[in-house]
Amino acid sequence: MKKSLLTLILICFAFLINAQNIDNQLIDEMNRRADDDEIEVFVVMKDRYDRTLLNQKADAFATRAERRDFVAKELKMFAEKSQKNLVDYLENTAKINNVSSLHFANTLYFSATKTVIMEIANRDDVEIIGFNRKQNVIPECRDARPCVSTDASREITPNVLQVNADQVWAQGYTGAGVIVAVVDSGVNYEHVDVADHLWDGGTEFPHHGYDIVNNDDDPMDDKGHGTHVAGIVCGDGTSGSQTGVAPDATLMCVKTTAADGFGGAVNIAGGMEWAVEHGCDLINLSQGMAGAGITDKEIFRRTCETILDAGIVALVCAGNEGYSILQMAYPIPNNVRVPGSCPPPYLDPDQTVNPGGLSCVVAVGAVDYNDVAAEFTSQGPVTWQDTEFGDYAYEPGIGLIRPDVCAPGVNIKSLDYQNTSGYTFYDGTSQATPCVAGIVALMLQKNPNLLPADICRILEETSLKLTPNKSNITGVGRVDALAAINAVEPDAVEENEISDNGFSIYPIPSYDVLFVLSGNINSEYRIINILGETVMSGNIASENQQIDISSLPEGIYFIKIGEVTMKFLKK
Repeated sequence: MKKSLLTLILICFAFLINAQNIDNQLIDEMNRRADDDEIEVFVVMKDRYDRTLLNQKADAFATRAERRDFVAKELKMFAEKSQKNLVDYLENTAKINNVSSLHFANTLYFSATKTVIMEIANRDDVEIIGFNRKQNVIPECRDARPCVSTDASREITPNVLQVNADQVWAQGYTGAGVIVAVVDSGVNYEHVDVADHLWDGGTEFPHHGYDIVNNDDDPMDDKGHGTHVAGIVCGDGTSGSQTGVAPDATLMCVKTTAADGFGGAVNIAGGMEWAVEHGCDLINLSQGMAGAGITDKEIFRRTCETILDAGIVALVCAGNEGYSILQMAYPIPNNVRVPGSCPPPYLDPDQTVNPGGLSCVVAVGAVDYNDVAAEFTSQGPVTWQDTEFGDYAYEPGIGLIRPDVCAPGVNIKSLDYQNTSGYTFYDGTSQATPCVAGIVALMLQKNPNLLPADICRILEETSLKLTPNKSNITGVGRVDALAAINAVEPDAVEENEISDNGFSIYPIPSYDVLFVLSGNINSEYRIINILGETVMSGNIASENQQIDISSLPEGIYFIKIGEVTMKFLKK
């Protein structure tokens, strides 16, 4: 009895010392639970990849797709190394066999007893431990009134017309070749309006995506939300109603919520990470957490920063908590759902009086068909001053203006998940968000190498302004697909070599260990790494001379010949 009491006192003492490493929501949960209960937690590691260095490396890649793949691989290797000691402890000492990792946020998640949680809180490699709280992450979508169409046999839905997407199709841009990941409740991929333009996952992912909830390869929708959202992105009208802004975009299906709409930060962040690792070009996330804890926010912010570094943009709903009664439960600056509250990739001039860090998130609010703000659309500003990021201070300070843009989100017709050819109607920022995602798919067809900052800037600069300044209800205004596509510069055609000053230099694709230099050259050369150190040097005296770079490790280098310096990647 004395031993048990002493143990309890020691645990309580440790708990008091290390409470700063434990999220308040987890503290509350631990107080409610029995000692031998296992609690679902996630552990955010203290180590973070130097983003300046990561971007220096990523900038060497010629295309956005190459950048995406490099960043995903680099962060995975970094997280595995950073987490190794804790994983060894969890698996070998604590005997926990359900340890999983989020590489982009450098986070582990698993179930553990209070004693194990307290032992982890003592570690100096841990930033914070949070409770994997499940909640309804799908903003409530109200059934809307029936829509009257002018041509029921082949209508284009009013929201698509409102943003002028049909005029973009006339220019030849329909989203073809652009992979849009719909991270949601899954998709009825058998619906005929999307069935012929689904992501090809090969034999590993035969159902065109992944189910994070059940950890299997079948992301079939059992809620209805994700199918409706997907139809607004790329429904092609096979059944009679053209609901999609980008009808030829390729749809990747990622399921992150159960049939009841419940999920959590681990599911959603994991779904976003999976989509990037498997080659998406943009993400639509019509989900988010209301009243998120500090740890939830930090996981999302870390994930969204990494996705930005990878060159991928995410269109994220602001939420439907704008009703006055819901603002009592979620008052500003906590009215916008997370990760819709994460920073944008581009800071509007109205935000620069209170700047902060950036992430991949373009937050979307909702308007009706008269461009009036929907009564439910969540309202900013938000703040990150209470997190590890410590930016966008509010009162004093204007916080972070949310959303960035708005789109039609009232009385929206799209695909019904309960059959393969039907339609249904909903209201919500969930419906506004895929409208913007469809526009981004059109933009990326015109220029596949647009980076998130350019996408966000163009969307903002070309939107129909609804207020003189960027608003915490409708952002800069309602998006306009035609104006956005006209502002996109086509991608320049790139040759497989870099030419300058009368000579050219290019790698041999088959080997990736040689440079061939051709032209009038008689000079010394130096190869320099990103730290400015000379790692190889020599003389160039003949035409078509080869330089063997097989001894160099993978990475970014600069070759200096005379007064000319050029960057290259050793794979």
